[in-house]
This record gives sequence, C-alpha cells and structure tokens, in this order.
Amino acid sequence: MTAAAPVSLRIDFVSDVVCPWCAIGLKSLEQALQRLQGEVEAEIHFQPFELDPNTPADGVDVADNLKRKYGMGDAQLAQNQERIRARGAELGFTFDFNARSRSWNTFDAHRLLHWAEGEGGQRELKHALLRANFSDGRNVSDRDTLVAIAAGAGLDAQRARAVLDSGEFADEVRATEQFFQQLGISGVPAVIIERKHLISGGQPPEVFERALREIAATQRG
Repeated sequence: MTAAAPVSLRIDFVSDVVCPWCAIGLKSLEQALQRLQGEVEAEIHFQPFELDPNTPADGVDVADNLKRKYGMGDAQLAQNQERIRARGAELGFTFDFNARSRSWNTFDAHRLLHWAEGEGGQRELKHALLRANFSDGRNVSDRDTLVAIAAGAGLDAQRARAVLDSGEFADEVRATEQFFQQLGISGVPAVIIERKHLISGGQPPEVFERALREIAATQRG
C-alpha cells in the first residue's frame, strides 16, 4: 500500500526578533514539524510585529523597560528570565540575559526579513537575528551589525546594505503589520495555519504537533 503524500500547510509566524517567547515558539514549531515528517510539510512565512515600535535609535534598558511595562520587581524579573532560559535550553536555544543590557528597535530587521523572503533565506535570517539578540547580545538595530548577520545567514551583504540604506520595503512592512493588527493580533508569537487557525504564544512542541496533525487531517478530508 502506498503511503499517503504529506499534507502541505501554509504557516504565518507573526513575531518580533526581540521577543523571547517568539524564539521559544519557533523552536517548538520546528520540533513539531520534525516529528511530523512524512505527514506534514510546512511553508513558513515570517511576518513582522514590533513589540515597541517607538523604541529609540539607542535602544532602551532591558530590565528597566520590562519592569516598567509589566510592573515587575527585580525578583520577579529574574524568575521570568530563568523560566525563559530553561525553556530555551530544553529546545536547544541559548538565552544569555547577561550578554545584553538593551532592547533595540526592530523595524530595519523586519525590512531585511521581508527582502530575505524573496531571496529564499528568510528562515535562516530569522534564526540568525534571534541568536544575535538573545544569545550574543548584539545590536539588531545597527545597520553594520544587520549586514553582518545577513551575510552570516548566506545572504548578499551588498544587497542587504542597499536595502537598509534606501528604506526599501518600509511601506510593505508597515502594511503587513497593520494587516495582522486588523485581524486582532496584539501579542506574539501568533502562529496562523492556513490563514484561519491561530495558535498563540510560545507553546510546547506537543501543542503544535497535535494542532498540525488535526488540521492536516481536515485537509485530507
């Protein structure tokens, strides 16, 4: 008996590169897809969301910003960071909260990601940006840094520089952000499957696996 062909699903992964739960959600989703090899194939499109579009060029202090935004004290912040670090470690992602003290504006990073999709390198760049921010503490708003990250992800450095210096894809990124906001997306990660099934937050791999299997079953009919 011939095995059924895998079901192909479109996944829109709405996220920001300075969102720790987005890094966790992406690793969880990818682990779920690995478990479903032969059953489900996914075409992942990374969509822009800015946690704080008003972040200034020189960034903001991470700890102060989080404590102010969520009304946390030092002890609660430390507990939350340890929980995130442990979840990341389980999934093979390194969070080094001592490596960075500032959070950066991510609009230029999203412009690069938009460009990279057309180059076939969006997923690699997304991973590289998340590692640069959370594992290495690099400034993901600095254009020289972004060019180096893009090159390290296998993209053309000169073209990346031209995108950043020209303001290219700014309108497209803003329009996409507005599109998903109008759909009701107000927090990330938001994982939208086949444009109609929403999974919110940095869920464990098991949650993604179960949802993907159920959706694939409905696609098969």
